[in-house]
Amino acid sequence: MTGLESLMERGISTRPAGGTWVVRAGGAIIAETSNAIELIESGLSPVIYFPRDDVAMAFLDQTDQATRCAFKGNATYYAIHTKSKVLDNAAWSYETPLDNAADIAGHIAFYQSMVTVERV
Repeated sequence: MTGLESLMERGISTRPAGGTWVVRAGGAIIAETSNAIELIESGLSPVIYFPRDDVAMAFLDQTDQATRCAFKGNATYYAIHTKSKVLDNAAWSYETPLDNAADIAGHIAFYQSMVTVERV
């Protein structure tokens, strides 16, 4: 299998995550929604994306970090400001995702190694 064939086999799908989801950081609730989207990308753990309208954007500041995913497009990153520290590049979004990831436009995901993302 060539590298190109391997890329073509990698699938992305989305579905409603179901239930109510929250993001907690530094003792504060950063996001809460019943409209989360679960993105499933083959070979990776599922990721929960929160509608931007359900994220307390006052806690987030865009950083200079940027990456490109061949399947989702260009990612923008955010620092989360808590009472005690700043969590650099703890969240990301695809402002204008590629067609196969269009459902995550207007949504933000969070690194579970830096914050708590849970279904309540």
